[in-house]
Amino acid sequence: MRPVLEEPKFLSAGQFLLITLIVKLAVMAVLATMLARFRQFRHILIFERRLWPDRLIFALAIGIPLMAGVTARLLLNYYAADLTLEGAFLAGLIAGPYAGATVGVLVGAPALIAGEFIAIIFAVGAGFAGGGMREVCPKEAIWQFTPFVFVDLPKHFWQMLRRLEPNWQLALLAPPIALELLRQALGERFGVHRLFYLDSTSPWMTMLIVLASVLAVATPIRIWNSARIEHRLQEQEKLLLAAKIEALKSQINPHFLFNTLASISSLIRSQPDTARTLIIKLSGLLRRLMRSHQHFVTLREELESIDEYLDIEVARFGPKLMVRKDINTDTFDVVVPSMILQPLVENSIKHGLSRKVGPGLIVIRSRRHQGRVSIEIEDDGMGFLIDSLHAPMASGIGLANVRERLRVIYGATYQLTMVSEPGRGTTARIEVPDLLANEQITA
Repeated sequence: MRPVLEEPKFLSAGQFLLITLIVKLAVMAVLATMLARFRQFRHILIFERRLWPDRLIFALAIGIPLMAGVTARLLLNYYAADLTLEGAFLAGLIAGPYAGATVGVLVGAPALIAGEFIAIIFAVGAGFAGGGMREVCPKEAIWQFTPFVFVDLPKHFWQMLRRLEPNWQLALLAPPIALELLRQALGERFGVHRLFYLDSTSPWMTMLIVLASVLAVATPIRIWNSARIEHRLQEQEKLLLAAKIEALKSQINPHFLFNTLASISSLIRSQPDTARTLIIKLSGLLRRLMRSHQHFVTLREELESIDEYLDIEVARFGPKLMVRKDINTDTFDVVVPSMILQPLVENSIKHGLSRKVGPGLIVIRSRRHQGRVSIEIEDDGMGFLIDSLHAPMASGIGLANVRERLRVIYGATYQLTMVSEPGRGTTARIEVPDLLANEQITA
């Protein structure tokens, strides 16, 4: 028995038009999403005052892909790729009339070459229409124009009637509708060979065509506005982080100053010359701290600050305090938070060496390994009992501040550990990501 061959099924004119409209919206959404991923394009979206180079870049970024779409429509009969009206109007609405006209020229050029003489005039006119709306409409109202505007039509009408003032969402809705109806009228009057348009089979399909044109304008605005909001949130997070780091850094300076002044006050009567020397060194260190407003410094600069602090402590303790450095030369340009080591050194002196009978030694080490930098502050002081090892971490400003700053800056990528043995000393170890001075640091 021979198999019965089914007759091929073809889409009706209405089905074909509906699929074309859906693909048309998808093409516009994909293009808007792709453009929003480029940093320079997002920069243009964020700032309303745009220079000519920015407007030209914006127009080319939209116009060139849409020109390729018109070419695909002419060569492949792929109707969904032709976004002449929507692209020109959108460019004018976001970047001004001349950007809209530029996009209109780009998308109208292939059609003009193919003999569609009205296309370029219509496209440039759509660009100027978008630019005109930008001139009269509040900028934030433009970014509030969404694909859901039709759902809120009753609300917008009621607001307009109640307040007796223009409703900008309705005002933005009118031009793409009018332009699409004008294109339909011109296309029927002069023919598709002079101006491309999607011919409808019924009034309902005409409404769908008009709806698709509005959505093809509103969808990119929605996508780009989301990118703008995301950028603003990121900027706010950066400002909040910088403020928090600054507050923590500012907390260290009074803490250090209080402890040093307490040391000086204990020497004023018994060793006035030493107290005078400490005051001079302290003034020099404070002058350095006041000049510096950076959240990050190189390890070399941080060690220079530690040297100034240790000069004060050596003048206080005399030969009892010894300091040794074991710094790998390849770590000098590593970036670290400023004033991050001073509390650790101070902790070694205050909790380890000050209670020790006889001389004490502090060793500062650093090394790089597998994308990480470790810095150790080791002393041979009294150490801590195992049960109270973390007591310095849980109380006091210095070490708690260090831990909080590292957590705020590095998140979960840092380590701050302390290892101690009673009578043998304590080692504080910081491990952070390896960032060099020539790499960009943001707070």
